[in-house]
Amino acid sequence: MEGKVTMQRGELAQVIERFTMTDGTHETLIPGLCFFRASQISEPVHSVYKPSLCVVAQGSKVVMLGQEVYQYDSDHYLTASVKLPISGQVVEASPEAPYFSLRLQFTMDQILDVLQASDQVESPKRQYGRGLVINRMSDSLHDSVMRLVHLLDSPRDIPVLAQYAVREVIYRILQEEQGNTLKQFALIGSHAQRVAKVIERVNRHFALPLRVDELAEEAEMSASSLYHYFKEVTAMTPIQYQKQLRLQEARRLLLSSTMEAAEAAFQVGYESPSYFNREYARMFGAPPIRDIQRFRDALQAGEAHY
Repeated sequence: MEGKVTMQRGELAQVIERFTMTDGTHETLIPGLCFFRASQISEPVHSVYKPSLCVVAQGSKVVMLGQEVYQYDSDHYLTASVKLPISGQVVEASPEAPYFSLRLQFTMDQILDVLQASDQVESPKRQYGRGLVINRMSDSLHDSVMRLVHLLDSPRDIPVLAQYAVREVIYRILQEEQGNTLKQFALIGSHAQRVAKVIERVNRHFALPLRVDELAEEAEMSASSLYHYFKEVTAMTPIQYQKQLRLQEARRLLLSSTMEAAEAAFQVGYESPSYFNREYARMFGAPPIRDIQRFRDALQAGEAHY
């Protein structure tokens, strides 16, 4: 049985290798599906995970959410149920055995559609949980992922069949041990779905002052309840979550333009450039000017991952 599992993982790695000739992220013809390849251990990369499935075919990766550390490999998969600012690092990779993985993004409408079709619209008893979960990979989920990626070998079939292959993947996730973790955020009117709406609002307006009372009123909760459940879902307080969004966006602005650090700070919502510089250095390991120069030097040397 173990030999069969190893062969299955190897087959997925071979498919990803064929579509990723260079390191980095590679979009595919299937909407929402991308492949990733890395030939060496990476520095921590900050990003925002959208609702998605992440599967490692070869190698290993560590993800940090708040102060929590999650590690997964080809025997496990990760699901994100809401938008989460994370730090990810490839910890097992080499030129001889590159790290290969895939990410399939989905929407809550797609989840709800599968729940309705499979008559699973009853709310789970527990309506909260981390928005990020690591599970052991099952044969049924792996088989459905393979059917999806094999569509890349017949592009003419993708417009018709990809949507059904994605539905099967989602269905398999929902059947897993912690499928309720994903289900709870899709059910309209559930407490978790209300928290998810608040998270979406914070993402849209992260540069504006955060008023928990207004967010709580929108979620039809008390401010203390929203604070508690927001932290249970994201492993962060609303303020900590907003800060990570602001700093990630500021770094993106600095990397993609000639914008001054103070201007980037104001644009993402900071009123004090000196406070911004301290927060930036705490998150990225160096003040803005030094961090951006370090990144550009690494880019010239072909070692940067962003």
